[in-house]
Amino acid sequence: MSLTIEKGHSLWSDAYQRLKKNRAAVLSAVILAIIFFICLVVPFIPNLLQDPNESNLLDRNLKPSAQHWLGTDQLGRDLLARLIFGGRISIAVGIVTTIVAVVIGVVWGAVAGYGSKRMDAILMRTVDILYAMPFLVIVILIGKILQERTEVLTEWAVQLVLSEGASAEDDNRVRTWLEPLCSLVPLFIAIGALSWLTISRIVRAQVQNVKKLEFVEAARSLGISDFRILFRHILPNTVGPIVVYATMTIPSIMLFEATLSFLGLGIKAPNSSWGVLIKEGADIMTVNPSLIIFPGVIFAMTLQCLNYLGDGLRDALDPKSSKD
Repeated sequence: MSLTIEKGHSLWSDAYQRLKKNRAAVLSAVILAIIFFICLVVPFIPNLLQDPNESNLLDRNLKPSAQHWLGTDQLGRDLLARLIFGGRISIAVGIVTTIVAVVIGVVWGAVAGYGSKRMDAILMRTVDILYAMPFLVIVILIGKILQERTEVLTEWAVQLVLSEGASAEDDNRVRTWLEPLCSLVPLFIAIGALSWLTISRIVRAQVQNVKKLEFVEAARSLGISDFRILFRHILPNTVGPIVVYATMTIPSIMLFEATLSFLGLGIKAPNSSWGVLIKEGADIMTVNPSLIIFPGVIFAMTLQCLNYLGDGLRDALDPKSSKD
């Protein structure tokens, strides 16, 4: 009689199988991949898009046509080009700022959850104090303080990318790409520096639960250092909630950037983001409603897809249903 050994399944393989069954999450992931590809890759293709900042007052507020697929704005600029280049900014803000927030929050929460009661009390009371501060005011203040250094950062980035003897056309093209991103570095730092508070609490609670398990006690008995136990054995067991929270943080940060841009506190003219385009469209929506319809629809679709994907990941990574 032969014995059949069943092959084991990891949490991640089970989660992937469950995620594939969630049609809303899969469709959202496909739509997001298309949007990200268009916004992050298409602008690199030469001569495909018009200059998003090139204005032509003779072509103001044109309706969609073969020359301008989504029409033009109040200054005669191509709306499709501005929508794609603006999406690059909004996506970069969401992803980069979320990475900053997750790194700070994970380290802070892990140390608080694994450390002594005194360490935990100090770190979490700091979080409570930061929670009580006016988030919007602090973000604006940090952004203004760091704004003066963006010009130096832009010049450094341009020189890093360009080779010696580059033409003025190459310099202008690279500067068009890098200047909006460099100008947003203070915003990245400001939002990311205060967006980690919630995730630090989530990670702290997860670490406190995991550190009581037997394998952690076994690692201690073997003389493994606390640093290695925390970052090599405990944190990998909290990746699920971290991934879910990060996925659901991106849309909230993108929405916050859009709010700042709508208030005139985000990216500066003539550059654009989806929030800037929505603000510009709202100002003249009675004259040219397409200026607010197209950015509003694509922005709402991106946020909705990110929310659906976050819900799907939350269900797929639920350890209580790791085996169907």
